[in-house]
Amino acid sequence: MPLGTLDRTAPPLFNQGPSALSKLIFFSALALFLMVADSRFHLVQPIRSVIGTALYPAQWLALKPVQMVLGGSRYFDDLQTAQRNEAQALKALASQAERASQADAMAQDNARLRNLLELRQTTVTPGRAAEVLYDAADPYSRKVIIDQGQTHGIVPGSPVIDADGVLGQVTLVQALSSEVTLVIDRDLSIPVQNTRTGARSVAFGDATAHGAGMELRFMGANADLREGDLLATSGVDGVYPAGIPVARIERIERRADSAFARIYCVPIASVSGARYVLVLAPVGDQAPRIAPVVADPLAAAKKKEKDKAAAAAKNSKGKADKAAATEKPADKPADKPAVAAEKPADAPAQKPAPAKPAAHPPARPAAAAAAPKPEGKTP
Repeated sequence: MPLGTLDRTAPPLFNQGPSALSKLIFFSALALFLMVADSRFHLVQPIRSVIGTALYPAQWLALKPVQMVLGGSRYFDDLQTAQRNEAQALKALASQAERASQADAMAQDNARLRNLLELRQTTVTPGRAAEVLYDAADPYSRKVIIDQGQTHGIVPGSPVIDADGVLGQVTLVQALSSEVTLVIDRDLSIPVQNTRTGARSVAFGDATAHGAGMELRFMGANADLREGDLLATSGVDGVYPAGIPVARIERIERRADSAFARIYCVPIASVSGARYVLVLAPVGDQAPRIAPVVADPLAAAKKKEKDKAAAAAKNSKGKADKAAATEKPADKPADKPAVAAEKPADAPAQKPAPAKPAAHPPARPAAAAAAPKPEGKTP
């Protein structure tokens, strides 16, 4: 049979069904329909959930080797980190123990010196822990809301600190929550003191300077200030206890056309990420809650004796003044002529001692004026 007469088409047994182009068009349209239906009506969501549930065991088995490798490496990293942190904690504990012993000795010396100088004892500031719930909704202020309120004993004006320093002040108290104005708010000011020089000033919130900063105002251009100086509360306002860190000087601008310097500071406290804070009682409201300080027995005994001696001297002086005021003026001069007559004739004349001037000198009696002069003396 010649080659040109062969039939190259498939036999009728295998030439069945739609063509490949028809299948492509059909499945493309079906995929497009399913995508549109799933995005608008979520028709495929149950099918996706069933498939995901069926394939979860396979996914879990496939991820187990990867998790084991990652968990093993993380275990060794955590072990090394824990050992390193333990060594650092032991070193810090040793240094803190030394500082604690020194602090106890300094506290005893401070109490003795205060008793000796009769100075006012320092107060122990009570505090209450609180948690920051959220930031205030006002975008033009820097305030946070804490979970302690009037029912927990919080009062307006209470200072708020965190683990590093002063965070702000309570400005609004509700029943179960309170509003705290941060130190970077432009409406808040804190009396501070330079720990290096002891100079006192006022720090104002300046949220626009660096996004979260403070400014030290009304300081002369020639003031003794350096970058890096620590500013702490001065305690003169009756609100903040003295000695709590507030900010650190970051930049100083001294201009020739101004008598004041522009001093920018960075707050010590975490004003943007504080989670747990401590609300202190204002210093002016702590009189009933002052912790008793044990006084030195020797100094207390000396003070008691000194008070008794001063009281006795005051009483004796009062009695002497009263007796001098009630004494009659004619009683004392009556005996003067007899005493003068008893002196021997050859005794040398003595210069009389100057008498203290009296408030009301008594009049000289007539008997003393007419008394005869002693013998042996020239007129």
